[in-house]
Amino acid sequence: MAEEKCCDRMRKKLTPSFIELTQDACLKAFWRKPALRLFLQQHQISQTQLATWHGDESKRVFLNRLFPELLQINDNSGHAAVLEMARSLAEMKHFPDLEGWEDSAEKISAAHNAVARIKLEVNRLNRQVRDTKNQERRRKEASERQQEILAAEQSLQKLSDSLTELIPIQGTQEGGYAFEQWFYDLTRFFEITSRPRYNVKGRQIDGSLSLEGTTYLVETKFTKVQTGVTDVDSFMSKIMRMADNTMGIFVSMAGFSKVAIDGASRDRTPMLLLDYSHIYNLILSGSISLPGVIQRIKRHASQTGDALLPIKDF
Repeated sequence: MAEEKCCDRMRKKLTPSFIELTQDACLKAFWRKPALRLFLQQHQISQTQLATWHGDESKRVFLNRLFPELLQINDNSGHAAVLEMARSLAEMKHFPDLEGWEDSAEKISAAHNAVARIKLEVNRLNRQVRDTKNQERRRKEASERQQEILAAEQSLQKLSDSLTELIPIQGTQEGGYAFEQWFYDLTRFFEITSRPRYNVKGRQIDGSLSLEGTTYLVETKFTKVQTGVTDVDSFMSKIMRMADNTMGIFVSMAGFSKVAIDGASRDRTPMLLLDYSHIYNLILSGSISLPGVIQRIKRHASQTGDALLPIKDF
């Protein structure tokens, strides 16, 4: 399993008590040398190492020599081999090599006790590995969130800087087109499905966007004077010619005259008004996302009929 593989690649070394319990379980679980040799061979012990086991050398003496050699390997692969043995021993429920002896019951009982002790240690190590993995996962997630926040702040700052660069041409036709393009860069940053300027039956639409099942026509103004009622009425007529689920977002950096606000506000108004304060103080500051601002003004409009929600009332 992934948890075991992670543990096998661990950087920390096994404790002396863990190693001693593993060695004791090896001695208790296998009585014949060939059975122990096969077990060791199955757990990363090379033929070269096993070839040093002389016929007159006991299991205990060989393990007393083998385990220190394993633990001296620089890359911790020896510790990984011992850990793999411990895991296999911890799962043993039957001991075929101990059956058929006069004292089989005693041998099997001793094996069960040795396996139970190493199983406790393996389970404890498993918990440590899980805790470490969870800590690493939480640190990684926190780091990723921090990186995302930093990237968003940097991107918002770039959008803010690019908008500030447009101020000298505010009130010009060039500035109007540039601000329109800037607004669609803002929608793309917030991953809102949007469409730039297009024409419908000879009527020019600055663009549209879709948010939570609602389609919004978009009108942008980058003038030095407040948007008046004539522009609001013209945009309202465009909205009313569209499908019933269509609404409109009017973005005017200079704000709106009181008459224009009154003209956009009505029962079941389909128009939402945004001005410089929504752009700078809420969206570009990182306080509320563009979708969040739109949804908040929409909710206010549905409750009151007011097309504009000043930021002091958010």
